[in-house]
Order: sequence, then C-alpha cells, then structure tokens
Amino acid sequence: MATDDSATTAMSSRAEMKARQRLLLLQQEERRALVRLVSKILNKSVEQCSPDELAVMDQNEDIVCELRSRKKKNEQLKRKLKEVTDDPEDVKTKAKLLACAIREASYVVIYTGAGISTAASIPDYRGPNGVWTMLQKGQSIRSTDLSEAEPTFTHMAIAKLHQEKLVQHVVSQNCDGLHLRSGLPRHALSELHGNMYIEVCTSCSPNVEYIRLFDVTEKTSLHRHNTSRKCHKCQNGLRDTIVHFGERGTLEQPLNWKGAAEAAAKADVILCLGSSLKVLKKYPCLWNMNRPPCRRPKLYIVNLQWTPKDDFACLKIHGKCDDVMQLVMEDLFLDVPQYDKCKDPIFKLAVPLTENELSSHSRKWIVPSEGINLPENKWLQDTLGADPGEASSSGGWFGRGCSKGQKKKKKLT
Repeated sequence: MATDDSATTAMSSRAEMKARQRLLLLQQEERRALVRLVSKILNKSVEQCSPDELAVMDQNEDIVCELRSRKKKNEQLKRKLKEVTDDPEDVKTKAKLLACAIREASYVVIYTGAGISTAASIPDYRGPNGVWTMLQKGQSIRSTDLSEAEPTFTHMAIAKLHQEKLVQHVVSQNCDGLHLRSGLPRHALSELHGNMYIEVCTSCSPNVEYIRLFDVTEKTSLHRHNTSRKCHKCQNGLRDTIVHFGERGTLEQPLNWKGAAEAAAKADVILCLGSSLKVLKKYPCLWNMNRPPCRRPKLYIVNLQWTPKDDFACLKIHGKCDDVMQLVMEDLFLDVPQYDKCKDPIFKLAVPLTENELSSHSRKWIVPSEGINLPENKWLQDTLGADPGEASSSGGWFGRGCSKGQKKKKKLT
C-alpha cells in the first residue's frame, strides 16, 4: 500500500508540475500578444487611438514604459552610428587648430583605427557598411583584396610627422600592416591587435619574428593561432600575431604594449584618427584618467561617427581622415610623399619561405615593383614571378569574432 501511495503521489506531483508549466507558457504567450498590441497602438497618434486602445495603454503602463525606453535607446544608437560631416569651412578652421596643437606639443601620440584604411578599400568595422555592421544585419561582407591595399595619405602623413619629430608614437588597432609599409619605424609603433604579415615563434627566447609578403592568417581564427609553418631555428610551430575579440594580447611584438603605455604617460597631446574608440576606451593605461583633468593630455578626435570619448575631447572633427590630414599637413607646410612600392620596407624585412613551405598557403603575395632586389632565394623569386593566386578575405582575422560577446536582445516576457 505504501508503494502504491508513493507512486500515486509522484504521478500527482508530475501532473501538477506539467499543469504549472502549461499555465506559465499560456501566460507568457498572452503577455507577448499584449506586448504586440501595445506596440501597435504606440505607432499611432493619440488622436488615432480608440477609447479601448487608450484603456489598454492605461492598464499596461509597465509595458508602455519599457517599449518607449527601448525605442529611445534604438534612436540613440542610430544617431551614434550615423556618419556626420562638418561644414567644409568648419573643417578648415578645426584643421588649423589641430595643426597648431601638433606644432606646439612636446609629445604627440596618435591612436589609429580602421577609418584611416578605408581609402585603401579596406572596410571599417562600425560604419554603415562596416564588417560588424553587415554581419550583425545577417549580410555577407564584400570581398576585399587585402594584398593590394597600400598605405593611404594618412599613413604617409603620420610617417612624415614622425620623421619631422612632430609625432613620437603611433598606437594602432589595425591588423593591415599599412603603418609598417608606410615607413614608420617599428620602435615608434604599437600594433595592439597584431599584424597580418607577421608570424612568430614563441618557443624561442626572445621570440623570433617572421615577416611575410602574404597574409599569414589563412588557417588561423579565434583561439587557434598556429599557421602550420615552423621556426627555422628550433623547428617549433609558428603562430600569427592577431588578437581577436575575446582574446588578450600577450606577445611583446608587434603589439608593443610597453611602448604604448610609456608613450601615453609622456603625451601632452593625443590624436585619435578613424577610430570609434569603443575598444581603446577599455585600456586605462592609454588615457591617464587617474590624473586630474588639468594634467591629462589634450585629446583631439577625427572621426565621422560618435565616440565615447567625445565629451573629453577639446576638439572633435567630423570628417574623413585623408581630407583632414591633407589640410593639417598644408597648415604645417609639410609635403607628404606618395607611397612608393620600391621603398616599401616590407620587402627588405620579409623572411623568404623555404622550398617545403611554398605550398603552406594560398594567399596572394604582395607583388614587388620592378627594380626591387628580392632576397637571394630562387624559390621566392620564382613564386613571386608566378601566378599570385586568388585573393581572399575570408580567413584568419578579417571579419572574425563579430558574434563573440554580443548581448542578446532583451525580450519582454
């Protein structure tokens, strides 16, 4: 009898649990239907609403407040993502002020983002047609031949400013390697998120760098950095230098965090070019926020969109980086040399592949101009003179990590 009573009690408990679950699901569905109804009513003006609809609004003030709050947040987000361009005369005036600040500063550090490379046909991330924007909309990113990208006017202007000792250090979020190819010295550059042309051996001490003439990230991705090639010294595997979203960069070079932090500590002027600063704002060592406001470096921002540092900037220029830097360099009476492939330092820095490594990738090579003396490696010369292969933007770092850490849209239940 005791066993029968226990079985009956268990069956009754399960039935009650299922009944509660069905009731909960029914209540949730009723609330979702109510949310849809209230949302539909909110799209009307008060004059268009019937007495019954107004009564529904009065009876569900919590849903009305939540929907209005969500609408306000979406409108704010759209305004922040919108690209704005200042009036041309305002841009000229602001460019003069920026040139004056650079001229009078004792230590200038430049922070660069994807916006300085859009003129090289490399898409940015958070612009209207940016990588993250398109992927978040469920759309594919356009094919981009990264091997054919060359330093832009802004890249060359920054290199010129460093050469003239008007800029002391550059901190870049970009992985495209264009600062290196512009002639900017390695010691004056921190590539916080890596360089697509550099792979390293972390087994050797100090780490050994291998600069290549192709994108080394074809077989790498988030938390998977092995490039399949081996160190010429110790024969251990090489890894790329890319820091994906959700990862922490630990390599000494080319990230050069030490150089970035030391430069930020010395800076009296920080110029941000083409960056949303949504990532850089998370690095306290770059902003000196522990100092009193009067002792912090003056902040100048050039970007088409809103940034979280706008309220801290003494000057914000809404404009394209190349257009603004053209005016700044004119005001500084500095001629900016055009990018010359014959002078691209990557050809002197590149480490040739061994014969066994030639089939280790299918990426397109950076093809040198005539007259460049390549390293004395017949296999490298033959490869660069042959079919360069198909260009691709689908591997490695480009466009990876968009969904990583995204906040899920909150549902009204």
